[in-house]
Amino acid sequence: MSISTVTFQNDALNDLQALEAAMSQTQNQLSSGSQLQNAADNPVAMSEVNQLNTQLSASQQYVTNGNTASANLTLEEQALTNATNVLQSAQSLATEANDGALTSSNLQDIATELEQQLQQLISIANSTDSNGNYLFAGQASGTQPFAQSGGSVGYSGSTGVNQVEIGANQFISAGDTGSSVFMNIPAGNGTFTTAAGAGNTGTASIDTGTVTDPGEWAEDSGTYTISFTSPTQYVILDSDDDTVASGTYTSGDAIAFDGIQVTITGTPATDDQFTVAPAGTTSVFSTLSSLISALGSTTLNSGQLTTQINAAEQQLGNALNNFDNVQASVGARINAVTAAQSSAQSEQTTLQASVSQLSDTDYAAATTQLSTEEIALQAAEESYASIAKLSLFNYLA
Repeated sequence: MSISTVTFQNDALNDLQALEAAMSQTQNQLSSGSQLQNAADNPVAMSEVNQLNTQLSASQQYVTNGNTASANLTLEEQALTNATNVLQSAQSLATEANDGALTSSNLQDIATELEQQLQQLISIANSTDSNGNYLFAGQASGTQPFAQSGGSVGYSGSTGVNQVEIGANQFISAGDTGSSVFMNIPAGNGTFTTAAGAGNTGTASIDTGTVTDPGEWAEDSGTYTISFTSPTQYVILDSDDDTVASGTYTSGDAIAFDGIQVTITGTPATDDQFTVAPAGTTSVFSTLSSLISALGSTTLNSGQLTTQINAAEQQLGNALNNFDNVQASVGARINAVTAAQSSAQSEQTTLQASVSQLSDTDYAAATTQLSTEEIALQAAEESYASIAKLSLFNYLA
């Protein structure tokens, strides 16, 4: 079979171009450090690398999310510590005020200190991060959550918090709402509250009480009234004015009924009343405001004042317990972020190694291959040059 000169030249040139292209690709692999210049180089490997890079990007985003969440939670943890210090000081002042020997001037001085602490607590509750976002506003982080109007403090934040993904299908709350931290504090002893009647004229006070048998206490029973028919006799009425119990009063003795007991201390007057009602929730701001108002009052008698101070001490203790619980939750979430980031970083090391194995240039092999390709190209060029000079005359000769 004869081969035309044109065909020979085309085939030779194509071979030379293929060798040059292969050598150029090897040179690119050496210079770039990657053996996957495009999908055509190795479609299967390129697909695997793309999948691995997607996983790597997601893992890196989890770490970034965790850093943001951890920073916010750390700020919240510090704010809660500051709030705890304020409340502990307020609780100490309440205990100090619960001393019958203090004068009205002494009580007013304590009220003034408590007012300053109330303002500190509002300021802490309105804490922000470095971007001006409010820590306790929930999802409404751009809205100041707390504002004081007269003697009350209202909450304008959200009831929901942002959930941050710190791992595959692993979410945490990046903060806590002001309503859950400062507003919805269990009232009284958590089961019921006690109060002295506004019209009492005696000097008796009532404590916050305890539950003796949870099975007997009915939350839907309404308000009980302990009414004194004389300074030494009492009758207990339920919300329907039906008699629940009655007895002889001795100062400091427990009065028990329907699974609970309360202690009244002092000298009641005839027709004095004390109430026991199911507990709801209240805010720590309301507790401080009520205590400040009670200490500055000129109309409360000693029994009414002592009752309100007792209630405030209990309520401040409830708020401190709530702060502790929230702070423990914050600490647990910070630990969860740390663990998730450690896991993500380990995963990233594995993913990066897999990507490198698939895409990085093997310099030793590539260098050897380039040398081989250079020799092959040089030989092909020399062969082509020699054969191209031949003609029929050379053959005849």
